[in-house]
Amino acid sequence: MKTILLVLLIGLALSLCNLSGRLKKEESTSGPTSSPAVSTATEPAKPTAEQAAAVAGGKEVKWERQGMSWTIPANWIEQTNEPQLFMMRSPGDGAASLIVNISGMDEGYPIASSIQAQFQQAESRAKNGEVDEVKWVVIDGVKGVQFREANPERGDGSRRLQWMAYRKYLGQVQLVSLMLASQGKDFERHRDAMYGILYSTNFTP
Repeated sequence: MKTILLVLLIGLALSLCNLSGRLKKEESTSGPTSSPAVSTATEPAKPTAEQAAAVAGGKEVKWERQGMSWTIPANWIEQTNEPQLFMMRSPGDGAASLIVNISGMDEGYPIASSIQAQFQQAESRAKNGEVDEVKWVVIDGVKGVQFREANPERGDGSRRLQWMAYRKYLGQVQLVSLMLASQGKDFERHRDAMYGILYSTNFTP
């Protein structure tokens, strides 16, 4: 389990490194992709009936350190609760995980261009077949980029659903990364719960 989580966190770190590289380049003037996997429209976080049912009767879990909370299936267990990292996991083999990471940014950080670069990076991955869903989603008043990785070639490879956004909390600009992941072969089994958890996110002002 530690190996899987390490791989996921390394993947997140590489994603952020790629973003930094993109910010050093001029913004592309090309139009949005025509791929059906990509939507440039902004939509509210609205779970389907199945996604809502997957977390119905669950428990409210709070990350007091960062003023965030979720509705989580009752049998999920807290794994990590640190100042900048929070993790929960479903029970049993082929488990799913919630991994939330906070990165503090300097005052004056270019939020608008950064979040746009996040979208463009996910859009490029969709064109390459690495991602099968990209869209702008507003969760509890915060606009972010949501993407879902395509199913890996190997069933034991990791697959993640991720939402990234910027917010200001306690006077600090933060990059919030919410990731829900499992092995590819188990993703569909956890899919509704993953979306239900993600769309239940609440932020303390």
